Amino acid sequence: MPETRPIRATIQRAGSSKGIYLLENDLPQDLLLREKVILAIFGSPDKRQIDGLGGADPLTSKVAIVGPSKRTGVDVDYTFGQVAFDQAKVHTHAICGNISSGVGPFAIDQGLVKAEEPITTVKIYNTNTGKVFTAQVPVKEGKAAVEGSYSVAGVPGTGAKVTLDFSETVGALTGRLLPTGNVRDEIVLGDKQITVSIVDAATCQVFVRAEDLGLKGTESPEEVDTQPDLLRKLEEIRCRAAVMAGLSSSIEEAAVNSRNTPHIVFFTSKKDYNNAFTGQTIEAEDIDVVARMMFMQIMHKTYAGTGSICTSVAASIKGTNIHEVVSKDRSEKAKVRIGHPAGVISVEVKVEFDGNQYLLQKAAIGRTSRRIMDGNVYVRNSVFTKGDL
Repeated sequence: MPETRPIRATIQRAGSSKGIYLLENDLPQDLLLREKVILAIFGSPDKRQIDGLGGADPLTSKVAIVGPSKRTGVDVDYTFGQVAFDQAKVHTHAICGNISSGVGPFAIDQGLVKAEEPITTVKIYNTNTGKVFTAQVPVKEGKAAVEGSYSVAGVPGTGAKVTLDFSETVGALTGRLLPTGNVRDEIVLGDKQITVSIVDAATCQVFVRAEDLGLKGTESPEEVDTQPDLLRKLEEIRCRAAVMAGLSSSIEEAAVNSRNTPHIVFFTSKKDYNNAFTGQTIEAEDIDVVARMMFMQIMHKTYAGTGSICTSVAASIKGTNIHEVVSKDRSEKAKVRIGHPAGVISVEVKVEFDGNQYLLQKAAIGRTSRRIMDGNVYVRNSVFTKGDL
């Protein structure tokens, strides 16, 4: 009897992330056993993920599980997992916008959705959040198109533009656009009180002014990730916000079981700064706000897709701390342009206030995605036994 078992897998670059896309029916239905299998596929826990397909980086240690939808009016069901490499855990509390941009193309290429040229609309139910979002996928000769003129900061070259609309994802993690009911809250950090805003749209984020942390707001990932004291401070704010938002019962629980949500974002007003990877100047006139997002306790090298949705929505809500610093002429535009370490991400956003609550009318981003490899990943048979991780 063979010592390993093959499982169909696709390696797909989606936005500025890369993930392993799996068919739901190829995985165990028992969730604990499924988690064990996914950890084995990625080679976790191991910081190098040397015995699996993981890339030893939070941006390349992601899984998408896709299958035909059981819901009327929806094409596919999709579960996202952030696979830790320093613990035996697949975090499924949130969704990833970049990996989400590959779900539509993957579903088309796998024959889960009928391909229609030139654009195929794919309705996707995300099991993590219980929300539906829509992907507009360019199609050519029965497959998801690859070539195109659309560029994504942090991704070499150009590709076919996949448009994602997350307008139906308000309260994705907490059930409320403003989880605490306030546009601003206060967090006590040592002997200092810090003003934050907590918003939940597509994902949950806590926003803090860079200046309140003693930062410029234009720092590179290397500048932040090499400061242990700063990382501890950012993580404490994030964990306290997780409790305030109802995502965790204690800061200790948040540090272990809710490591990827909420994201903590520090921001500043628009200004010139240098791309952290190319050195090229990013002009203030091309952005509305400068933001840096922490992801799995290190700085995101670009900006999360769902994170850009939440940030743009927060910037559109009067009274939030980030709304105050967003370019004053932004109100005349339909987009929020976020300056991140590797460039700019633009979000089409429309938030209205009906006198009682904020309504999200539109929240759309453009991404590109490309299938890199199809094949089998081999998992030891010994993994397919129930038991503790």
